[in-house]
Amino acid sequence: MTTVSLSLSADEARRIALRAQGLLGAPDRRAGVEGVLRRLGAVQLDTISVLARSHELVPYARLGAVGRDTVEAAYWTGGRAFEYWSHAACVLPVEEWPYFAFRRRAFRARGHRWHRMEDSERSCAAVRDRLKADGPLTATELGGAKNGGEWYDWSETKIAVEWLLDTGEVVCAERRGWKRVYDLAERAVPGELFHDDLSDHECLRRLVARAGRAMGVATRADLADYHRLKGEQVDAVVAGTGLVPVEVAGWGRPAWADPAALEAESSGGRGRHRTTLLSPFDSLIWDRGRTERIFGFTHRLEAYVPRARRIHGYFAMPLLSGGRLLGRVDPAREGRTLVARQVSMAGRGAVEPMARALREAAGWVGCDAVRVERCDDPALAAALTAALD
Repeated sequence: MTTVSLSLSADEARRIALRAQGLLGAPDRRAGVEGVLRRLGAVQLDTISVLARSHELVPYARLGAVGRDTVEAAYWTGGRAFEYWSHAACVLPVEEWPYFAFRRRAFRARGHRWHRMEDSERSCAAVRDRLKADGPLTATELGGAKNGGEWYDWSETKIAVEWLLDTGEVVCAERRGWKRVYDLAERAVPGELFHDDLSDHECLRRLVARAGRAMGVATRADLADYHRLKGEQVDAVVAGTGLVPVEVAGWGRPAWADPAALEAESSGGRGRHRTTLLSPFDSLIWDRGRTERIFGFTHRLEAYVPRARRIHGYFAMPLLSGGRLLGRVDPAREGRTLVARQVSMAGRGAVEPMARALREAAGWVGCDAVRVERCDDPALAAALTAALD
């Protein structure tokens, strides 16, 4: 049984989580986007692009109006990152390549992911030969990604290259026009990192430890969810991660904290809170249960909900300010105008932060005006419109 010797208030746990995620305290601008990626350990990718794609919104939330070209360069040049299955499809720091050996082995043992090849030996050999001869290529350049049907109707070549990615012979080290660019892992991953030498136990121990540092304080379920592990996998390794057992008021379940995060909180340094709009796929809030537990804020991505059943909009982005989630906005762009299609705010105190976040986001994506289309409170709508003038 785990012995708990330290208790945290809900506010302490919230500050610890924000600081660990880079949203409390001065941003590390010298480390930049690469520093954000290393700190978080995983930045989720998604096809939806409203203001920008989610992997761009994550460093923006922490660093401010960093150039979008700078974001892409930090991920996809210099061999600093790769894409693989973590919380979902994520950009990962290249030094984490060895830690996912357990997942590559699991794929190999299973023998397939979603699709099966008609002739796996021939198809995989053809992909290897093309990449070896011609260098990094997209699935289209390899011979075509689809058979012509639905999006999941993959060609034999696409199935083969994705299988080689799953099992570690191929790596996606770049997105070009949102298409994966595949290369041989032996060429793209630095030699000292290109191995599967770590045992499953050691892979899991390191990933759980990194998840704990990225979240600051976390339950068993939180630690498992960060890289989509199983609860029993966390149980098997958490004692060796260096994370400290804690009790958080109101959580009602065991938790673990990063010692460095506890020290930063106990030092009394509060730091500056970031006011920003968050992607629904931001690691601060990507888990609904954790978001409700820490912030008392219920959020659901409604992009895949029928329009008539949406409450807050297609891509509602929560507003973070003062360490709290104070509302949300569903944004869109019309020419050089950022349109707040639907806004909700937690009272008049959220109006100025919402106006500030909207103005900053507009400037970042090249808009010079903001228009409020709908707000669930007419008085707050008028106040927001006035604050934006």
